[in-house]
Amino acid sequence: MSHQDLLRLEALRKSFGSTVALSDTSLNVQRGSFVSIVGPSGCGKSTLFNMISGLERPDGGSILIDDRDVTTRTGQVGYMMQKDLLVPWRTVLGNITLGARLTRRLTYDDRRRAVDIAQRYGLGDFLHHYPMALSGGMRQRVALMRTLALDHELLLLDEPFGALDAQTRFEMQQWLLSVWRESERTVLFITHDVDEAVFLSDRVLVMSSRPGRVVDDITIDLERPRTLGTLTSAVFNGYKSQILEHLHGRVGP
Repeated sequence: MSHQDLLRLEALRKSFGSTVALSDTSLNVQRGSFVSIVGPSGCGKSTLFNMISGLERPDGGSILIDDRDVTTRTGQVGYMMQKDLLVPWRTVLGNITLGARLTRRLTYDDRRRAVDIAQRYGLGDFLHHYPMALSGGMRQRVALMRTLALDHELLLLDEPFGALDAQTRFEMQQWLLSVWRESERTVLFITHDVDEAVFLSDRVLVMSSRPGRVVDDITIDLERPRTLGTLTSAVFNGYKSQILEHLHGRVGP
């Protein structure tokens, strides 16, 4: 593993009965990078995340974080799913500190850090609000703050903005990029939205239909910070076309 790599997958594979969900998959993710995964439904993207997080046992291969084999080990990454999964009877503060509450005794430092995170990322005035009083975008912010509070360097984000309207989604994308830049985390991001993948990422991994495998690894060379104008640039549309050709079967592996 390169000293720059935080995550490495080596020949990872998974089947459910006679169905091969993920064929041998090897890849690396550099520390501090933002990498998106796109592919058709059912190609094994979420299965891949479940294995990296230790929730699913692979049939073969290994998962290394910082040169440590963490295959089947939970608690090594921050994992945020598409649904925010906020606890309705807990406040914003209570939801942000939920990870600490579930894994160990909640401390004063945990609460103080949660307050600092909420204030830094725009929800300081809503610490004592309950989820039902929040918009969809605000709920997703709380869910990401809860993931950040666990203090893992690697974040797995599984379509966190999939249920949002287009305007809110773009605002959340820009917000996520600011959080990523400031927190210096490493992000592995699943999306079905090609525009979103190109806009956010340093690299886009394109997966084939089942059995899932990586068929292209595209470096996104677009200036940061990304702006609304990025979405209409010729270079952006070139990357988008390349990915769409894979997804619609006009380019071979």
